[in-house]
This record gives sequence, C-alpha cells and structure tokens, in this order.
Amino acid sequence: MGSIERDTRVDLDVIIIGAGISGINAGYRIQNELPGYQYTILEARDAIGGTWDLFRYPGIRSDSDLHTFGFPWRPWSKSNSIADGPSIRKYIRESAEINGIDKKIRFHNKLLTADWSSSTQRWTLSVDADGEETQMSARFVIFSTGYYDYNTPLKASIPGIENFQGKTIHPQFWPEDYDYTGKKMIIIGSGATAITLLPNLVEKAAHVTILQRSPSYIMALPAVDPTGNFIRKWLPTWLAHTLVRWKFLILPFIFFKFCRAFPNAARKIIQGDAKKQLGNCNVPLDPNFKPSYNPWEQRLCVCPDGDFFKALHRGNADMVTDTIKTVTAKGIQTDSGKFIDADVIITATGLKMQLAGGSKITVDNKRIDVSTKYVWKGVMLQDVPNAAIVIGYTNASWTLGADATARLVCRLLKKMDQEKEGVATATIEPGLKMNPSPMLNLNSTYIEKAKGDLPKSGDVAPWKPRSNYLADYWVAGYGNLNAGLKFSKILKKVN
Repeated sequence: MGSIERDTRVDLDVIIIGAGISGINAGYRIQNELPGYQYTILEARDAIGGTWDLFRYPGIRSDSDLHTFGFPWRPWSKSNSIADGPSIRKYIRESAEINGIDKKIRFHNKLLTADWSSSTQRWTLSVDADGEETQMSARFVIFSTGYYDYNTPLKASIPGIENFQGKTIHPQFWPEDYDYTGKKMIIIGSGATAITLLPNLVEKAAHVTILQRSPSYIMALPAVDPTGNFIRKWLPTWLAHTLVRWKFLILPFIFFKFCRAFPNAARKIIQGDAKKQLGNCNVPLDPNFKPSYNPWEQRLCVCPDGDFFKALHRGNADMVTDTIKTVTAKGIQTDSGKFIDADVIITATGLKMQLAGGSKITVDNKRIDVSTKYVWKGVMLQDVPNAAIVIGYTNASWTLGADATARLVCRLLKKMDQEKEGVATATIEPGLKMNPSPMLNLNSTYIEKAKGDLPKSGDVAPWKPRSNYLADYWVAGYGNLNAGLKFSKILKKVN
C-alpha cells in the first residue's frame, strides 16, 4: 500500500465494522489474502459474536446447519448440525483467537459517521471509543454489522399492550437470570424465535401459548446428521468435512428450488410431516400449520429432532391462530372471543432492520440515503466508493453470503493494487433501464416493514439480487469486476 510512513493505529488500509461472524470472517480473508494490509475491526460492544453474544433468550440456537453456517476455513467439527447459542459463541471466539483476529478488534468502538473524501481517496470515520470521540481513516470500509438494530426492537402494533400488568419481554432483550418457573406465558409470533422458545419455556413454565396471526411452515430435522457420522468415521478429517459441507450446501438448495417450483407438492410434504409429528396431540393441523403463503415465500422454520412438536405433546403448551382484539391487565382477548390468561407476554414479532449499524454515511459531505440506492452484486452500494456491505442469504446460512462478499472484496482490492486504481465506485450506466426489486427475497412482516429503509436490487446484472451461494462463489472468484464499477487512478502524492 505504499512506503509512506503512517500511524497504523488510526490510518489503515481496511476497517471492518462489527466483530460478529461476518466481521471475523472478513478479518480472516483480509489478513490471509492481503497480508500486507493493515486492518482493524471496530466493535461497539464488549465481546466477539454479534447476534450470538447479544441474544440470550432460552434455547437460542441456529436456524441453519453449522456445516455451512460455520467458517469454511475452520469447519464445524461436531456431529450436531444445529447448535445452541453458547456453542456458536464459543466457536466464533475460538476461531478468532486461533487466527489472531481477536488482537485486531477494538471493543467499545462504535461507528458514528463515515465520510468519503474524493480529494484524499479515503474514508474518515468518527468513532465513539469508550465515551471519547476519535477519528481514524481507511482506504476501504467493510460494514459487517448485520441487518438489524441492536438497540431497538421492531415495534409491533399490539392493541392494549400498555394495559398488561404482567411482564412484557422482547426476546432481543431477555432479562438475565429471569426465573419464569410456574408462569403462564404467551409468545406472540410464529417465526424461528417463537419456534425455538416454546420447547425451552415449557420445561419450567406452568403453561405456554403460541399466539400467531399467521402460521409458519415447520419441519423436524435430525439434530445429528447420521450420514455425517458415517462419513467422519471412515474418511480422512479434511475430506469428511468437505463432503458434509457440500451435502448441506446442495440438498437444502435443491429443496428450496423444489419448493419454489412445485409449491403444492412441497406444501403436502411439509404439512404431511407436521401431521405425523402432531399425532394425537390436541393442537390441530388446521389452521395452526397451514400458512396462506407458499413454502419459502417466508423463511422455513426447522426444529431439531422435532422438539417443537414434542413440546406440544407435554400438555402445558398450545397454539392459537387468531388476531388480537386487545390486551387486558391479565392476558389477551382475541378477535374470535378467546381469552388467554398470562403472567408474561413475549413479543417475538421480528427485528427492526438497519444497515451499517445506524451510522451516518456521507460522500464528500453529502449524506447517502441507502433506500434510494441499488446494490452491485449484493456487495457495494451504488455511488458509495470503496465500501462493502455484508448481507447473507435469506434461504441459506448467513455465513455463506458473508464469505462470498469477503472473497469478492479481496479480489477487487488485489485488482486495484495491480492496476494502480485508488477508487472503485458502483455506478449505474446512463440510460440503463432497470426495474427495482427487494434486496431480500422474502415477504416476512419485518422485511416488508423495512422496504423503505433498505437498498434495492434490479432486474439487470450486475444489480440483480443474490440468488445462491454456488453462483456467488463463482462470481467472487472469477466474475467480471468491470461491469457496473467505475475506477479512478491513485492520486499522486504532493509533497
């Protein structure tokens, strides 16, 4: 990056925002593929792990298999495909420590603003460093902050919630060491969080009711992959990890495509499995497991070893598919006339979506409104130079998308170094006709609510939304880096 001396504590080649799974992965790719680069990771909180350190609700676990959710450079070696939060947190922390990435992290460093200067071809970042505002600069910024607001949950419209005299909890901010033994609890929601909470809450609670406006598709999958155990027993470790990973890459992808191409057949398979799991349970299949949308129009929920269905057989759990008329002091009155008594209401109603951790992004002092911008190859915001946003997949493991982004960024930086380019900016060609489409291809409520806050995809390459990891893996390694990017040569230094 040149021989001019600089203070690498504040003047860096790359700054990564966020020390979650995406940030740690980006750090690994930068230090291994661009070993001459100086980089740091800014983390607003006091720990590695991002989501997996923030969320502490009972039973928190992955809703993707760890063989693809784990890092490709440090394969998940345990037999269980679905892992709990503490195991994932430990895995991320150990992966960072083994590779020295933890030493690059600056904790309690929250990004406030990021301003690009065309005159210097650098970013200036204003950072709250443990209460003191400081500045640092970088040639390239990678926003690995995830897609939701860590500090504010999605505000759900629940009529009369202010009347409730019991305890109201949002899973994102579960009280530490909260004892719910003997409590009557209502979980409002039908997504992965609700499906995860129920089997854990019924262990101690007197009664737990899931109250859902619209059902989800739920499938029971083995917590431990029997094929993987067989492969690991007979093949070398490196080959076994590779085969297991590819199995979990390809089979879920095929099933996703099957669901989108043949929704009626997919619905019969999923609901047939649910009916089998329910057996003689007093919770009926209809309407509780019959969504109005097709499979994979919203994210499909999985439960390891059918733990969700087993919880419904215990006798202290049930489901109600209805809308809320009002919340009273003692519970919830539904529109159909049913009253559900409660000591605790849990609002598992989704996340408030947010990019770049809520920081202000400006280019030459002009603020960028991300909702008006398109995304180049799912990686770079239109008109925002030398910056990448890390967005994973809605239909596969988040880490797959994060790694595709990190690999593409490294390849782009290598190209810029070789060709003496100082700036790369995603730019829409004049006269290009393009129809906007959502960046995330699901119609979940919290995604629908965030459409006015998120950038857009188009219907013309390279502005199309990401489709699958296999295609993005090829693009990251071999795809065209010129279409849709405008390059500018490195400015000559003036002494």
